[in-house]
Amino acid sequence: MRPIASAVLPVLLLPLLACASPDAPDAAPRTGTSSSAAASDTPAAASTTTPAARRVPALRVTRLITGLDKPWDVRQLPTGELIYTQRDRASLSVWKDGTARTLDFPSSSVWVSGETGLMGLEVDPDFATNRRVYTCQGATTSGGGHDVRVVAWRLDDALTSATRIRTVLGGFPASSGRHGGCRLLILRDGSMLVGTGDAAIGTNPENKRSLGGKTLRLDPETGKPWPSNPFIRSQYKRTRYITTYGHRNVQGLAQRADGSLWSIEQGSFRDDEVNKLRKGGDYGWNPVPGYNEQVPMTDFSLPGKQIGARWRSGNPTLATSGGSFVNGSEWGAYDGALTVAVQKSERVLFLSFDKRGKLQKVRTPDVLRQYGRIRTTWQLANGDLLVATDNGNGEDAILRVRPA
Repeated sequence: MRPIASAVLPVLLLPLLACASPDAPDAAPRTGTSSSAAASDTPAAASTTTPAARRVPALRVTRLITGLDKPWDVRQLPTGELIYTQRDRASLSVWKDGTARTLDFPSSSVWVSGETGLMGLEVDPDFATNRRVYTCQGATTSGGGHDVRVVAWRLDDALTSATRIRTVLGGFPASSGRHGGCRLLILRDGSMLVGTGDAAIGTNPENKRSLGGKTLRLDPETGKPWPSNPFIRSQYKRTRYITTYGHRNVQGLAQRADGSLWSIEQGSFRDDEVNKLRKGGDYGWNPVPGYNEQVPMTDFSLPGKQIGARWRSGNPTLATSGGSFVNGSEWGAYDGALTVAVQKSERVLFLSFDKRGKLQKVRTPDVLRQYGRIRTTWQLANGDLLVATDNGNGEDAILRVRPA
């Protein structure tokens, strides 16, 4: 697979920062004053002095696609169409110029339960010639159990149907459907990064023979582990896929303009996290014995070295989800920020980090606090930001956000 040109693929990120919790009412602090009619700024605690502030632009929001039910991920095809998944409907659809069409897709083969269904989505960088897209979804195993897996599909020329090619990688743990992950991100070198959940099984995150509570890196064409993975020489095949471990439920993945990789994950009752990923790193979630959610999200008392979050919500959580970096001078003070979708606290966070990855500023535009729960964000090649809501009952939309 040829590498992806950096100008083609918008940088993506995983979600959030601040002070709130996934399942509680909106408790995010609204400190600071609004620097424009469109944004409320919250300075990061203990942040360093920043350069003279650029203008914070107003944001224009348009409802592009409506009548959706929990759209989980969205991408753009090289021909301009948007392609998106809906988790509980287990449907794959395309949209262009005001018209949406649901593809002929085997929705009945997707296992839908709780937080698991048809989730992450990615488009192959060679789509123009191979027509491949990838989904991460719940599935039923041959023994009648369940797992979460990455599947490759081929779209027909008319964009009316998807034909299954193969399971790229399966065996991500599943229980009730809780903590199913599962975000996909193709990186600029052509590898695929996968974020997984721990399936609410306490031993999974720190167990390097489990694919749960991890970020994984693989070749999307062959399904083989990426050759530079930190545990590539392990005697255990599953361990060879692991990039980082000790995660709770990775809901967002993003690659910054500098090439660094970031994840967004939901906390227990506290500490949603945005993490800068370090190859082979342990991020410290170890809720044992049983599934003890009173333990710290990053438990520094564990053996070895654990890596702390670059942003965390504190107590309670906000319920962060997917995210994407936004880049472009038209974004003014938002340029280079990681946008993080927030479910429970119903907003989009714009997190600005310095070159070393230290948090500098948290902004919460008021205009993006009017649409309920937010599932994910994604920047298009033209610089616009797509935002998918997560309210259910056919009340959801994919929004287009442009700086004014």
